[in-house]
Amino acid sequence: MANWQDPRTTSVSTAATVGVPRAARDAGLRSYMLSVYNYMASGVLLTGIIALLFAPYAGQVLVGPQGGLSGLGWIVMLSPLGIVFAMSFGANKFSAATLQMLFWGFAVLMGLSLSTIFLVYTGGSIAATFFATSAAFAGLSLFGYTTKKDLSGFGTFLIMGVVGLIVASLLNFWLRSPGLYWAISFLGVLIFAGLTAWDTQRLKEQYVHVRGTDWAGKVVILGALSLYLDFINMFLFLLRFMGASRN
Repeated sequence: MANWQDPRTTSVSTAATVGVPRAARDAGLRSYMLSVYNYMASGVLLTGIIALLFAPYAGQVLVGPQGGLSGLGWIVMLSPLGIVFAMSFGANKFSAATLQMLFWGFAVLMGLSLSTIFLVYTGGSIAATFFATSAAFAGLSLFGYTTKKDLSGFGTFLIMGVVGLIVASLLNFWLRSPGLYWAISFLGVLIFAGLTAWDTQRLKEQYVHVRGTDWAGKVVILGALSLYLDFINMFLFLLRFMGASRN
């Protein structure tokens, strides 16, 4: 994980909050979290619009003659991952404006990438899964924001779970095991549900460390990226269960 994600590694002192009235801090926190959610929701909306508009052309552009991804398809699929790494590990060097530009570019590329799901699943089942994911995300994020329970101890476990999902998915690429496929899908939903609550609490706690600093704008964008990834991954894993095949 990049250092910006852990408030204990930031150079901003908690002394920045000394003498600030609680009401002012609470109002600032609400504004800060609202900015995060606005960016995240706007990114998801942009991705959805791009996916819908590009869906009629996805089969010709992103899919090769043998049924796999074309060369351009691989570029479109892997480019968002490169942007995530660039934003996470280059946060110290990039300005907030640069991170914002990268975030919107990421959302557009994800839209192009996700346009291929319309080749596999019906539009109605995709829409139903999207609304189910939205409801689950809202509830989990609200829990992470309001709970008094410290969720920090789950962070390492959840990140290790993501690594395990990646390894298992790569392994099943060759094994083609239906049982492992469904196990990965089930665990994927649980892990990203947990990450939604954990990331929300982490962002809330981070506010006191970045309030009034140049880092505040950066953390808003990076926080929106984290929640965006939680949402999209939970959506894709749920789609495996709720999606109705076109075949």
